[in-house]
Amino acid sequence: MHRVSRRSVSAILRRGSGRYKNAAAPISSTTSLNFTAGDGESKLRWYSALTSNDSTYRSAVDFNMRNGFFVASRQESTAAASDTTDTAVEKYEYQAEVSRLMDLIVNSLYSNKEVFLRELVSNASDALDKLRFLSVTEPELLKDAVDLDIRIQGDRDTGIITITDSGIGMNRQELVDCLGTIAQSGTAKFLKALKDSKDAGADSNLIGQFGVGFYSSFLVADKVAVATKSPKSDKQYVWEGEANASTYTIREETDPEKILPRGTRITLFLKHDDKGFAHPERIQKLVKNYSQFVSFPIYTWQEKGYTKEVEVDEDPAEAKKDGEEEKPEKKKKTKTVVEKYWDWELTNETQPIWLRNPKEVTTEEYNEFYKKTFNEYLEPLASSHFTTEGEVEFRSILYVPAVAPQGRDDIINFKTKNIRLYVKRVFISDDFDGELFPRYLSFIKGVVDSNDLPLNVSREILQESRIVRIMRKRLVRKAFDMILGISMSENRDDYEKFWENFGKHLKLGCIEDRENHKRLAPLLRFFSSQSENEMISLDEYVENMKPDQKDIYYIAADSVSSAKNTPFLEKLLEKDLEVLFLVDPIDEVAIQNLKSYKDKNFVDISKEDLDLGDKNDEKEKEMKQEFGQTCDWIKKQLGDKVASVQISNRLSTSPCVLVSGKFGWSANMERLMKAQHVGDASSLEFMRSRRVLEINPEHPIIRSLQAAFKSGVDDQEALRAVELLYDTALISSGFTPENPAQLGGKIYEMMGMALSNKWAAPFDAQHPVNRPQNPKTIEAEVVEPVEADPQK
Repeated sequence: MHRVSRRSVSAILRRGSGRYKNAAAPISSTTSLNFTAGDGESKLRWYSALTSNDSTYRSAVDFNMRNGFFVASRQESTAAASDTTDTAVEKYEYQAEVSRLMDLIVNSLYSNKEVFLRELVSNASDALDKLRFLSVTEPELLKDAVDLDIRIQGDRDTGIITITDSGIGMNRQELVDCLGTIAQSGTAKFLKALKDSKDAGADSNLIGQFGVGFYSSFLVADKVAVATKSPKSDKQYVWEGEANASTYTIREETDPEKILPRGTRITLFLKHDDKGFAHPERIQKLVKNYSQFVSFPIYTWQEKGYTKEVEVDEDPAEAKKDGEEEKPEKKKKTKTVVEKYWDWELTNETQPIWLRNPKEVTTEEYNEFYKKTFNEYLEPLASSHFTTEGEVEFRSILYVPAVAPQGRDDIINFKTKNIRLYVKRVFISDDFDGELFPRYLSFIKGVVDSNDLPLNVSREILQESRIVRIMRKRLVRKAFDMILGISMSENRDDYEKFWENFGKHLKLGCIEDRENHKRLAPLLRFFSSQSENEMISLDEYVENMKPDQKDIYYIAADSVSSAKNTPFLEKLLEKDLEVLFLVDPIDEVAIQNLKSYKDKNFVDISKEDLDLGDKNDEKEKEMKQEFGQTCDWIKKQLGDKVASVQISNRLSTSPCVLVSGKFGWSANMERLMKAQHVGDASSLEFMRSRRVLEINPEHPIIRSLQAAFKSGVDDQEALRAVELLYDTALISSGFTPENPAQLGGKIYEMMGMALSNKWAAPFDAQHPVNRPQNPKTIEAEVVEPVEADPQK
């Protein structure tokens, strides 16, 4: 009988699938395990169903506890029986199913097939960079005098792509280390060696990082062949591998025609469905998109043509006719034809101007780069070229476009692909969801190049991190500086053009970005009661404020015309107080989120409790005593339509106005929310503010109603006048009447009463009817209808 310590059993429970060596004896299905508990503990008997197979057990652990018995199925284990409390700890390396791992790398890391060319070109660029660096101390590496470049040739008929570089190349052992070992980066190893040697000349332009970029070639290829020759070796080797295979081959190249002077040639045998990548135009497009700014020239094999004049064979009949006429000799007929041929074409002509000193780049160069990179035809309104150093280092050029894109609203669909992210001049992505810029600044275009970005292995996804947040903050700050520069320009038309195209974006920023309210507020523009044709800034409004004015007044409406004719303005215009007109649907929400500007609160003049700074308590008390009962009588007639009826301090010419509660929707906001196609009726009723009817005690209509109330008679005309007064105030205050037809009927009735017998005599007096004094029976003759002749 074998005794196993409790600690050994715990190890088996924890590591059921592990291997335990140095087994003293196999544990069979007939072996019983006795565990002796300590003093005072009850004894438990554990039964094992383990079967032996040369001290190795094949199945995984599956423990079942039933009625105090422990039953285990067959398992792969060689646990040693030991009476000691300490078990031996052994270290093992992970093993992998190579073909399965390759499939995961190829199909899981990369979501876009076309990045294979970016990865291979980046590897070629690294090989050239290594050669250039090593040649400083070893000039003999460049003895073959081959230009440092990359050449890509595609054959659309056979589906073969060849990528050749004249870089450092590899020997046999380097092929095994770099291509035979997954996730080992030769570039990363090279950079580490430079760092360890403390070499000050280390080149930071090397791109490789993860060691899996080469395997992206299997995204599109069934087979890959790599022919490479190191300048330090006289032999050329060929590495060959296939997709979904766990093995590869390396052989020495024996064909003299295929020997390279130096460098590497990668040949991709494309899958049937991916042969379109071998089209020369497709290759050129991919290079321009991803590798446009690689520091070495990239040539692609392209079809070209030139025009030439060729003679045309003359028609024999025409030649005979010309001979008979014996005319003077004339020139032979020719035609223009296009002669086609194939040749290498430089693809990456545009230079990464963000790497240059901003003082050395002209405005024309910035504008030309903008047009080429973003396919624009208009020059940008502004640009900003800057380098950020310190905790996070990156270079960037940002642009403000001249016009907004046509055909779609970027506020709704903010994935605009306007920011192009590069890492060491290699394009990574332009598909961002707010990582680098917030939604309201999605119209900003530009490039960002950094060596420190936290990318995932596929380089396609920017991972959320503290570095990204710092970059975002600095990019946003630079964008605001650029916009502020446009607003302070001597040419006022530039900012007017900007505001016309992107003003809504900045208003959206007031809603979504509280941290930048101080940067956003000076950029806002609005019409006002004193500037109906030209927008003003909040700074200009504050400068024009009266000495005793404490707040910034505004009114929201659907147009400037509606805003300037609203009854809410009457008293403010008398006092020469400026009021902002918020005529854009987003304006009111934006201002409510700002709340204040330069310690001045924003006040909606259509809300109750408006304070104009001219309160007279004695006068208010007198008015309440005189009209208090009239207000109660009007409230009684209107019922629940209004929360209360009060004396107004904002009216001068109108009889009354309907104001909103302080914390509810204004009339303009209520109108906008009703227009939403996804509006919820219950929420609309909940958010609708209390309405207060404010009356003007100086107006004749209110005086007349007071007289009607004091007469003590519930005159129906007076009651109808109160109803009509409310309906009229509803419309003039910007609300929508619930029953327009009923309101129309009331107006027609009042018009009929007002116009009755005013201009004309009664109809009966003007047109008397002659009636016979002795009525007699009159016989009528019936006339048959006659059809007209259709020919007449």
